[in-house]
Amino acid sequence: MTKADIVLNISDDLGIDRADVQATVEKFMKEIKSSLEKGENVYLRGFGSFIIKTRAEKTGRNISKNIAIKIPAHNIPAFKPAKIFTHGVKSKVAVSK
Repeated sequence: MTKADIVLNISDDLGIDRADVQATVEKFMKEIKSSLEKGENVYLRGFGSFIIKTRAEKTGRNISKNIAIKIPAHNIPAFKPAKIFTHGVKSKVAVSK
């Protein structure tokens, strides 16, 4: 599913103009990004949390030059789904092999 699909589904279900839904979805994503860039986590009860994780410094390898490189500690955004969200996915989506 793409962002366009989400906008279309919301627009059809609620009878709201697609442009208004598009603007709302864009603003929602912009607010989450802005909060994370300020160092603030975003908690959406029943859905999940957008959090900032800190990766420790580590040594990596450049295999083409066969040298070790130092990767400094850094922060990355992450999503942690709520328990009810995880349970819903586990119980409704078939395991594929």
